[in-house]
Amino acid sequence: MSDPAGYTVGWICALPVEYIAAQEFLDEEHDRPSFVSPNDANDYTLGKMGEHNVVIAVLPDGEYGTASAASVATNMLSSFHNIRIGLMVGIGGGCTKRKP
Repeated sequence: MSDPAGYTVGWICALPVEYIAAQEFLDEEHDRPSFVSPNDANDYTLGKMGEHNVVIAVLPDGEYGTASAASVATNMLSSFHNIRIGLMVGIGGGCTKRKP
């Protein structure tokens, strides 16, 4: 089990598809956390990107918006006290036009 004190980057995803994609960016995956706060309902993936230990969480299924994101972030910070960088990364929408 991984020590929550060793993680300094928190990454929150809004959608499950983003959560799956985020996990693919990890250089290595770590074991589940050895401890989370008693009221923390988040599911976490832990790992390393470069020199950074990263914890990734996703919003609860079917819940969207800033209130849900704030709840996930609050729970993450209560379990991982040393997070210094917080990210909310989404897939967004976009297209490019290729020239023939």
